[in-house]
Amino acid sequence: MPIVYLRAPLRDLAGGNRQIAVDGATVGEVLRCLERDWPKTTGWILDERGRIRRHVNVFLNSETVREDTTVGPHDRLHVLPSISGGG
Repeated sequence: MPIVYLRAPLRDLAGGNRQIAVDGATVGEVLRCLERDWPKTTGWILDERGRIRRHVNVFLNSETVREDTTVGPHDRLHVLPSISGGG
């Protein structure tokens, strides 16, 4: 099963888990399963159309990916929300 790595605040929404094994054949399927298993993450990564939100970066084994990218059982997905702010 692919492993999804989460950073704050997403990690906090997934029960404090830094990494979670999630089933799926594509990036989109994995992220939808993550939302199903951890409902508090719903809407934070995928938008209402099932696409990765503009302010979220998803990497598969260090490569930027889209929802339709194929995922293998030994792959690693890193989900990084963009950080903004300042004065």
